[in-house]
Amino acid sequence: MTIVPLARPGNRRSEVGPVELFFDLVYVFAIIQLSHLLIEHLSWTGAAQTMVVFAAVWWGWNYTAWAMNWLDPSRTAVQLLSGVLMLAALGMAIAIPSAFGDGAWLFVGCYLFMGILRPVFMMIAHRGQQLASNYRMLLLWTLLAGIFWVMGAALPAEWRLLAWLIAVLIDYAAPLADYRIPGIGAAPMSAWDTDADHLAERNRLVFIIALGESVLLMGGTIVTHGQLTVALAVSVLVGFASLFVLWWNYFALAGPETAGGDSSTGALRSAYAYAHALMVLGAILVAVSIELRLSHEHLTPAIVLVTVAGPIVYLIGNVLFLRSRFGRLARSRFIAVGVLALIGLGAVLLDHQLPVILLSVSVLAVTAILAARTAHLRQTSTPHK
Repeated sequence: MTIVPLARPGNRRSEVGPVELFFDLVYVFAIIQLSHLLIEHLSWTGAAQTMVVFAAVWWGWNYTAWAMNWLDPSRTAVQLLSGVLMLAALGMAIAIPSAFGDGAWLFVGCYLFMGILRPVFMMIAHRGQQLASNYRMLLLWTLLAGIFWVMGAALPAEWRLLAWLIAVLIDYAAPLADYRIPGIGAAPMSAWDTDADHLAERNRLVFIIALGESVLLMGGTIVTHGQLTVALAVSVLVGFASLFVLWWNYFALAGPETAGGDSSTGALRSAYAYAHALMVLGAILVAVSIELRLSHEHLTPAIVLVTVAGPIVYLIGNVLFLRSRFGRLARSRFIAVGVLALIGLGAVLLDHQLPVILLSVSVLAVTAILAARTAHLRQTSTPHK
């Protein structure tokens, strides 16, 4: 059996190393940048741009987390790799506000640098192994998507969104297509020896980072107001409760208490690469909605849509997570999505006649009831129903 010097030792396969936690720090800044991008461009176009930028940011984090699934975080070469990737991720985060302006080349350059460096490093570290062949196919798909990332950066702003959307679709389709390229090869999910516990812990940590961004936005809004009025205090309490309930919902199902489930690489791909993308995006939208409701006295259709979209997007991801790991659909989540959609529709129809706090409390009530029910079911050993 060939020994891979940089591979994780078997007795520490699931361990999350300090360098991985250090790497995540840059994503605190990236998530704040994404939130501000949406807040400052609260339109359909702005939302589409934010989603495309988020997709790239998430994919950069996701592929790094998966690469560390096979690398020993205590080795110097791996730590240096993490440092370089972290610097590139910082460059992406800096470019987020101007990604559809003058910062396009910085954003794309850093993203593609990460996308090329990771597989090249893995091919060298695991040469002669199946993993090296897998990453060779991943690299080819990254280069294919890179054509559209570069094309988008070179095109006028009005065409950039379309080109980058195609690039995102290629990037996200690659694992679903088993990285298959006719005449060259493929890397089916069965060929990836993945550790479920390590991926679960990495995704739990990044979700907490997304929730932490809400705390930063709430604190910043309070400081900006300068004076903590009764109305602002009530709004902050409701906002914090919304944040806590989202955490409660998540850890009742995706936390360490959740045992069993399908641990095949295909199931882990759906549960963590895709489902957690939606859950993290939902957490970001919740943070944005809290900031908007704290800083506006009257509702607008855009504020209403973001407020209900946050928990809805999160719950869709949650359903995909449950379907991937446990093979079941969560009926309670579908009911909650329907109720939230009705609340949003009613709030849009009433427009300025509905107080901001009433919308906040209504959405909080739905998610709180769901969290309480989830906690109860977990204690009775049926967390996936």
